[in-house]
Amino acid sequence: MRRNNVYEYMKTGTTTIGLVCRDGVIMATDTRVTMGSYIAHRRGRKLYPIDRHVAMTIAGIAGYGQSIVELLRVNAKLYFARMGRLIPIDSVAKLASNMLFSQRPYVLLVEAIIGGYDDEGAKLFVIDPFGSVTREVYVATGSGSPIALGILESEFKEGLSINEALPIIVKAIVSAMRRDSASGDSFDIAVVDARGYRELTDDEKKALLESLGVKVYGGLD
Repeated sequence: MRRNNVYEYMKTGTTTIGLVCRDGVIMATDTRVTMGSYIAHRRGRKLYPIDRHVAMTIAGIAGYGQSIVELLRVNAKLYFARMGRLIPIDSVAKLASNMLFSQRPYVLLVEAIIGGYDDEGAKLFVIDPFGSVTREVYVATGSGSPIALGILESEFKEGLSINEALPIIVKAIVSAMRRDSASGDSFDIAVVDARGYRELTDDEKKALLESLGVKVYGGLD
């Protein structure tokens, strides 16, 4: 499969977002699962905890992404058992990169965002289907990413706290869901900070929507 064909395929659905704050990382995804123009599921899972301090989002083929998540979870547990401490975020990103790189020339159609909080603070990485890794301050993947990035680039500032950044990431994901037909229905948001991984409840998401002037959205009503 040629490289340009892979990226055309990756653009057919999903919006996933990651953002680094001074006290942690925020990650968000929509929940619509598509197969071309067909909506296969309205509450698909695209945001997964790997360990108590690190999470991953997936865009692309769900089965490939889920298999990588499970392998990362196993290796995180093995690292803790052997070393007696949590696996560094850089190591999780590198391991995911090696998994994708090792499949060449049979590319796994997955683009991942890996973020978390370790001894060195908050970190965020994006990994493409060929295993290339870049460290980012904020990033979006999937077909809704141009819309989400427009919001992030205009409103993100260095040094934001999690509470200050949450409305921005909600605005970005909702804007993408409204304007990208392959993203929609509802969204999931998780915060990873010094206390660990935590997903926002529906009530918390509704409150953020209302603060932006949006009373409910999709599956949150």
